[in-house]
Amino acid sequence: MKMNETELETMKSAILAETGAVDYRPVTMSIMAKTMNISKKQQAIFKEALASLIEEGRMRQDKQGRMRIRGSVGLVSGILRKISSGAAFVIPSNRDGQAAQGDIYISARDVRDAQTGDEVMVRLSAKRRSNGQRCGTIEKIVERATSIFVGTYFESAGQGFVRIDGTAFNSPVHVGDPGAKGAQPDDKVVIEMLRFPTESRSGQAVLTEVLGKRGDPGVDTLTVIHSMGLPHEFGPDVLAEARRQADTFSDQVPSDRTDLTGELIVTIDPVDARDFDDAISLTRSEDGHWHLGVHIADVAHFVPEDGLLDREARKRGTSVYLPRHVIPMLPELISNGLASLQQDQVRYTKTAFIEFDAAGSVVGSDVVNSAIRVARRFAYEEVMPIIGNPRQQAAGVTAPIRHLLANMYELAMILRKRRFEQGALQMGIPEVEIDFDRNGAVIGAHERHHDESHEIIEEFMLAANIAVARMLDARRVPFLRRIHGDPDVLKMNNFQQFCQGLGLSLQKPQSRHELQSLIKGLAGKPEERAVNYALLRSMRQAEYSPEETGHYALAEEEYCHFTSPIRRYPDLTIHRLVDQLARRGGVRAPDANMLFELGRHCSFTERRAERAERELIRIKMLRYMSSRIGEEMDAFITGVESFGMFCQGIQIPAEGMLHLSALSDDFYVFDPTTRTLTGSRTRREFRLGDPIRVVVAAVDIDRRQLELRLSEKQATVKRSRSEKSRRPEFDRDDQGRSKGKRRKDNSSSAGSKFSRQSGKTSRPKKDRRKKKR
Repeated sequence: MKMNETELETMKSAILAETGAVDYRPVTMSIMAKTMNISKKQQAIFKEALASLIEEGRMRQDKQGRMRIRGSVGLVSGILRKISSGAAFVIPSNRDGQAAQGDIYISARDVRDAQTGDEVMVRLSAKRRSNGQRCGTIEKIVERATSIFVGTYFESAGQGFVRIDGTAFNSPVHVGDPGAKGAQPDDKVVIEMLRFPTESRSGQAVLTEVLGKRGDPGVDTLTVIHSMGLPHEFGPDVLAEARRQADTFSDQVPSDRTDLTGELIVTIDPVDARDFDDAISLTRSEDGHWHLGVHIADVAHFVPEDGLLDREARKRGTSVYLPRHVIPMLPELISNGLASLQQDQVRYTKTAFIEFDAAGSVVGSDVVNSAIRVARRFAYEEVMPIIGNPRQQAAGVTAPIRHLLANMYELAMILRKRRFEQGALQMGIPEVEIDFDRNGAVIGAHERHHDESHEIIEEFMLAANIAVARMLDARRVPFLRRIHGDPDVLKMNNFQQFCQGLGLSLQKPQSRHELQSLIKGLAGKPEERAVNYALLRSMRQAEYSPEETGHYALAEEEYCHFTSPIRRYPDLTIHRLVDQLARRGGVRAPDANMLFELGRHCSFTERRAERAERELIRIKMLRYMSSRIGEEMDAFITGVESFGMFCQGIQIPAEGMLHLSALSDDFYVFDPTTRTLTGSRTRREFRLGDPIRVVVAAVDIDRRQLELRLSEKQATVKRSRSEKSRRPEFDRDDQGRSKGKRRKDNSSSAGSKFSRQSGKTSRPKKDRRKKKR
């Protein structure tokens, strides 16, 4: 096809407009063509325009084949992270070109009024720090992370002020005349920033809400909810819509659903769970094939697309599991009632049928809209005693149910073995569950229960997620995938050097099989914790996106989340596509732009929920440690930086900072490759994952800081050989649905942290030497 110059320039302009948009995310040429609705007739000129832009240096194609626009000379976009000195670091959005040399340092005078989390544009300068790090100045604030903050109210000189929680703001913020909203000194309050502070100018805000007296029961939870911007109350219109949906439900099985109410179906969940979103059936045919049914609550039936409930669920993105408090994605009338797969109740489901041969290979799969009736609800703790003692009688457990559980265990172990043989990774550390009293105060901790009963459900949920993703991919339908990119080559090379420093051999750090062998070989050994921590830090985070990136840790090309629509919005979008498959009609392809935006939003809400859980646990752990100043505890090193070490307690998983200035016996040099601090004179080493004995030195709850110092005894802590790897930190839910189910007791092993950029090295003058960074 002959193309003229005008058509070519028009197409180039359209491509530059697409890739230059604020919300553009680098994609491959084929996905870009779909996004821009390029017709078959336009394909030739589209490819020619891209080639011309690349040749002109205005665009480039990265190693993954994604198209990227080249930025303005000297300008780099990224996310800002402030430190306690008032200076900041900008983490570039793309590690390419000018940003390839790592984070950019911004001095306090050049930060302007940018705050942690803001998206900014940085103009690079010729100046470099002593360690070679690039420097820059904030040119523009592209988008504020938030203007809502929580802090402690006080009065001075007849005016009201708020000391904002955390370390982002060094000075109090003025909120006007005293007593606004009835605030009293030492109250926790919510403010909206009107003028952000700078190095030379104080901040100004308006007080919008009083949460209560600092430290009172429930105030910590409200503090986290408001500071994280979590939607936590449903409006009356949303609740009314939930009731309307409830009124339309009937336990009579509709003619357009497959009636499975006569099948033997069970659920396995935590003992205190209320929202049961998955159930299992399993039979075996005479040819030795397994026929698995994974039945998932049909939330889409009650939540019509673009309705009030849907818009609210999309905004929330996920349920949030806080200690002793759950913020559901959907009103409880649906999440804990009509959609929940309760025992002996008719419930609507989306069912994925998967047929396996005797060796666990998938023979075929299908999806149907169905109705089920759960015959028996089990808690995880009940399952393995029944499987291990099949002749032992248990109340309400009939012989067919015992036989079903035994078959479930047999198939799950076959699938698990096969999955790891194909290269799937499992890494992590033992999880500790925190114990609370009636008022929500920490009183202790214990290792979280995890046995083969969890693995049964994990394997079946994985199988269903993979089966559904493959069905959608086979029909070339764009959908919201759960992706986990290959690890960064540089980080994995650093991990290789870290292992070599421990005397371990790792020839191909990108090889899943070699990594798997390394992890397995270290089980129960002293190096196990250190290697697991280092490997987790080398992995990318999993996210939601329509990009066909695959899932590195699972060793799967197609993967999505289908099994938890009660608590995750991405699963709900998959259910709507599955509904179309089940009706045997055509599948309406979602808009590509919408999917990218939705993927970013759901990834953000997922991480926000995780941060909120960690933050509340951090506050509660700090309250617990505040009464233990001077006490010693056994810990292990969870992070090593140039300014010190982060250490987490073993019995109580509180995490704090042991500052470099507290190591007064020697001058310690930081090696960023092996994450090690080494004494110049004594050659004493502190390495990621090492055991350590520390003393609680100081606690600042409002600043979220726990300061530690080294115990004079510094006894070596022996590790138990019974410690097992648990769920992977890169994506806790991708080894099954454990995140939601195991968190319904609303606890977590996360400890008390504060910003890893917040340390500032302070050394005696005689030790002011250059340090290796």
